Amino acid sequence: MRFQSRRILVIGGGSGMGLALAARLLDEGAEVIIAGRSAERLDAARRTLGAPGRLTAHVADATSAASLTALFAATGPLDHIATTAADIAGVYVPLAEMDVDVARRVMDSKVLGPLLIARHGRDVLTPTGSITLTSGIAAYRPAPRGTVVAAVNGALESLVYALALELAPMRVNVVSPGWVETGIWAHVAGDRKAQVLGAMAERLPVGRVGRPEDIAAAMAALMENGFITGTLLHVDGGQRLV
Repeated sequence: MRFQSRRILVIGGGSGMGLALAARLLDEGAEVIIAGRSAERLDAARRTLGAPGRLTAHVADATSAASLTALFAATGPLDHIATTAADIAGVYVPLAEMDVDVARRVMDSKVLGPLLIARHGRDVLTPTGSITLTSGIAAYRPAPRGTVVAAVNGALESLVYALALELAPMRVNVVSPGWVETGIWAHVAGDRKAQVLGAMAERLPVGRVGRPEDIAAAMAALMENGFITGTLLHVDGGQRLV
């Protein structure tokens, strides 16, 4: 129960890695607030997670300063903030077919959103609190059709280094997942999801792709360790090596 009596906000907690993180934190005694843009997903997450006395949910858009201001006014003081939110639908296309509006939406969700979370979240975080963000393997293993995703993940990691200095003694870290089996693969690979993930599993030193619970464990570890800040933690099954 290492997070007993801790109040933790998980933005993106309605699904995937964020949902897994919320479940782990609840299991370890935390009071958890999940937030996201979809009320339907949040309602489903609440039913899945249970723990009605220690779980609340708020609809919020992490790319909107006004929405975040309202969110943090509702949450009150927090010990930790984590975000797994990302909107990358429609971005995996050849450069010649790139829609600039889609690219801007992805940049908003992966770079501007975390910047706004840090800006507005610092006012409710305890001085020993932390912010944990999520980048991704594309910054290190870019692929054709993934130019925008590679760019935003790289930018996010640089943002973390600067925030760790500016917000000190609050801590700011980032987890970089490899390929993790979540619903996002429906947008990336479509009907070829099983084939694509299976091929990657054969390449990886660990012999499998990631699970949301793998990322949740890493994020919880960064929250707990008060001597880690400005750090990028790779959780990729060795994908950077192959």
